[in-house]
Amino acid sequence: MPPVSTPDASSAPKITAEGLSRLDESSFISVLGDIFEHSPWVAEGAWPFRPFASADALHKRMVEVVRSASRRAQHDLISAHPDLAGKAAIAGEITDASKREQAGSGLGSLTPDEFARFQELNDAYKAKFGFPFIMAVRGSNKREILAGFVERLKNSPDEEFDRALGEIAKIADFRLHELIVD
Repeated sequence: MPPVSTPDASSAPKITAEGLSRLDESSFISVLGDIFEHSPWVAEGAWPFRPFASADALHKRMVEVVRSASRRAQHDLISAHPDLAGKAAIAGEITDASKREQAGSGLGSLTPDEFARFQELNDAYKAKFGFPFIMAVRGSNKREILAGFVERLKNSPDEEFDRALGEIAKIADFRLHELIVD
C-alpha cells in the first residue's frame, strides 16, 4: 500500500474560543465545517449558541447538535467518514485531519497482507451495519484497530450506531483541541 501523505498539525492555524465566537456565521462554519467529517451542518447548528468559553464548551454543544439530529442526519454523518486504510485514504480523498489520524496509527504503512485484512473487515462491517467502521484511532496502532473491528462485528446494529456516534465525538474533540488555543 502506498504511504498516505500527512499534513503537519503543528503548522495548522490556531484560534481561541473567544476568536471563534466573534466570527460571522459563514466564517465560523468555514473554520469548523470538517471538525465533524464533511458535515458543516454541525458547526451551523452550534453557531447560534455563541459565545463559547472553551474548546470543551464548543465540543459539548456540537455533540448536542449531533445527538438531537434526525437518525437520517446521524447516519449521513457516520457515512461521511472514510474507511480506515481504505481506497479514499490511498487516493488522498479524505480530510487532512483524517490523513494525520490514520497515518499516526500506522495505517499509512500497511503491508499488502494487512491492507487486504483491513479491506476484508471494512467490507464485512459495512455489509452488517450499513456504514463504515468508525474508531478514534489517535493513540492506537494497527493491531488494536484490527482487534476493534473483530470485537465490534459481534455488536448489534443499534449498539454500533451509538458506538459510531461516540467515536465521532472523540474524533471531533481531538480535532477541536488541535485547532483551539484556550
